[in-house]
Amino acid sequence: MLMRQLLFSVTLALALAGAAWPSAAAAPRLEKIVDSGRLDVCIWPEYFGISFRNPRSGTVTGLDADMAGVLARELGVQLRLVDSNFARVIDDLENYRCDVAMMAVGITAERAERLAFSMPYLRSDVFAVTTRHSPRIRRWEDIDQQGVRVGVSAGTFHEALMRQRLQRAELVVVRAPASREGELEAGRIDVFMSDFPFTRKMVDNHDWVRIIAPPTAYFPVDYGYALAKGDPAWRARLDRFLEQTLSDGTLRSIAARYGLDPIVINGPR
Repeated sequence: MLMRQLLFSVTLALALAGAAWPSAAAAPRLEKIVDSGRLDVCIWPEYFGISFRNPRSGTVTGLDADMAGVLARELGVQLRLVDSNFARVIDDLENYRCDVAMMAVGITAERAERLAFSMPYLRSDVFAVTTRHSPRIRRWEDIDQQGVRVGVSAGTFHEALMRQRLQRAELVVVRAPASREGELEAGRIDVFMSDFPFTRKMVDNHDWVRIIAPPTAYFPVDYGYALAKGDPAWRARLDRFLEQTLSDGTLRSIAARYGLDPIVINGPR
């Protein structure tokens, strides 16, 4: 009897101890970041103007890549950039491959079901990218027509949006390692849908492209930093970071470096 009571007491003590201490995955992210001395940030390394990796130098530049460096310095930790993309970023965050996704993540209802978001800091509508001499696409109204192949990048909100909006054109979902611009240049699609940051850099880097803006607002989306749900302290810290950098001009200054200042949101919305 004494042995049974002892075993019960030990088992109960261990159970209570397990309940009192959160698992490593459940521990507050900010605490883990500071304790480990490292901030892991998910990026999409093909996102021109946001987090683009130069294929020759390996250097990652862009608004969010630079802002990640500012955040790491504020926290007093090292920065590690983790390659991701919009098709897998939700899994990467939920599985703690990164602490936050700083890659201009569109805040949509579908994503908000599984992710938490910081306050928004950018807003962009949808833009179309085609070739200068395209025989089919000369204006926005030419896009949703029979025989037109419209490309979208897998996992982006453009995929779900165009799947819903297109009535006559064929939707082509482009998956890595293929790219929308590669498919367009090769003639396998007639046009692809993207946003302000990506299209601005397409113009800067390719003399064969033409950007078509919608005649009226098509689907403006706010962008924020994405994180796993269940950590309000980490979310609040990211909000304070954005509020501070918006207030002191840091965010807009970096955005202007990449031609993105027209889409910066001035404050919480």
